[in-house]
Amino acid sequence: MADFETPALREYPDEIPPLRPGATAHVRPFPAAPAHQEPLGFPGELVEDWQARALEKMGDLLGKYRSLQVFLDACVRCGACTDKCHYFLGTQDPRNMPVARQDLMRSVYRRHFTLGGKIAPALVGARELDREMLDQWYTYFHQCSQCRRCSVFCPYGIDTAEISMAAREIMDHVGQGQKYCNEIIAKVHKIGNNLGLPGPALEDTLEGLEEEVKEDTGVDVRFPLDVEGAEVLLVTPSADFFAEPHVEGLIGYAKVFHQAGISWTLSTYASEAANFGMFIGSYENMRRIALRIRKAAQDLGVKRIVFGECGHAWRVAYSFLNTLAGPWDFLDKRYPVPQHMCEVTYDLIRRGALNLDPSANDHMTVTFHDSCNVARASRMGDMPGGQFHIPREVIKASVNKFVEMDPATTMERTFCCGGGGGLLTDDLMEIRVKGALPRMQALKEVVEREGVTHMAAICAICKSQFTKVLPYYDLPMDMIVSVHQLVSNAIQLGTKE
Repeated sequence: MADFETPALREYPDEIPPLRPGATAHVRPFPAAPAHQEPLGFPGELVEDWQARALEKMGDLLGKYRSLQVFLDACVRCGACTDKCHYFLGTQDPRNMPVARQDLMRSVYRRHFTLGGKIAPALVGARELDREMLDQWYTYFHQCSQCRRCSVFCPYGIDTAEISMAAREIMDHVGQGQKYCNEIIAKVHKIGNNLGLPGPALEDTLEGLEEEVKEDTGVDVRFPLDVEGAEVLLVTPSADFFAEPHVEGLIGYAKVFHQAGISWTLSTYASEAANFGMFIGSYENMRRIALRIRKAAQDLGVKRIVFGECGHAWRVAYSFLNTLAGPWDFLDKRYPVPQHMCEVTYDLIRRGALNLDPSANDHMTVTFHDSCNVARASRMGDMPGGQFHIPREVIKASVNKFVEMDPATTMERTFCCGGGGGLLTDDLMEIRVKGALPRMQALKEVVEREGVTHMAAICAICKSQFTKVLPYYDLPMDMIVSVHQLVSNAIQLGTKE
């Protein structure tokens, strides 16, 4: 356990907590070294003329993304967002109110890009981008998980995530990058996955999983790698290869493909669904990572691309994949590009192609955590709200006891786990634990009232984050499970193939 105080659980919704100015001013991520910056095309360290280059980059982004200028102009300080951010609720630091975090960039925008700010800066809240301001940017734009909950409640639809991404891109552009994200992106560019897992190690891992499933079930379930001519290319977060509970989800995918008779493969070259380029706001790095998936799909000659359980990867795939790496006209036109693994399983369940026995999970009472990037930045299937409906239907087909958490904390109102947006690093553990407070409050309530024993999620970051922070709130770390872990337990192999 780290050296900070875990916030006390309260009932949600509650009153706006007392303010503690500067409470998390000391919490900031480790800076990126030149070895992390340069492979991404950024300066290795803060450049001498950083102010001029930062303002030039801001002007470039304002010209490229009109939404950014609208977001910086539109705020009327109505206060609707003030108590909607999990980091503010957990830390009580007023700078973590979305409006206050946005103002760090808005004040610089007013000083240099508005007439009022140039003529009378003090009257319009305009400020210079000096070293003190840059330090505040680095601190507080890395205390935003880009979850977009504040935008749901903003009457003008101001998206703080877009502002945070722009701020991080500007900082990278002048050599002020964050180690965790940039080191990971460099590994993907070089090796193909966040972990730097080379092909032989991946092959050995998958062989081990085949042996494990054979031992558990007596059935030969394959975990294919680099199979040319397979129907499906599965792109999944590399945490699925070995981390708990992620790997149980991968085993579930394999069992679904096996029972449905769908040929599939993983790729050594594109062995990562996550795209941290989004977290740092870098379109070029997002594009380089997405192009690996396109190349793998073409090299292997697959017909469909399916994404495993990863929240922000699904946001990038659903919202940006076509513009980043399309067109995908070489794939089978009968299937959308991309598909989520939950869509595949849901469709098979509806068609009676899977034999599921929910009593296999009768030792569990399950609730579901909507992952923020899936809930507020994407869709699933061909129906409005499919991103909420489909995972729940998959869970309900796999368990007998399912309980919803407080509706003020689910679906489009869901709270971030506290580790998203490039914050899943131990140097930010304090903000991660405190940011998890609202979700922990809602979870504890159904644990005590309904006897919930497990919480399912479809995001690799959520699973890793909850595994780490649940013990801080006196909850067992193994109560977080993959949705396809539930499917894996319930599927009756040997009855349909």
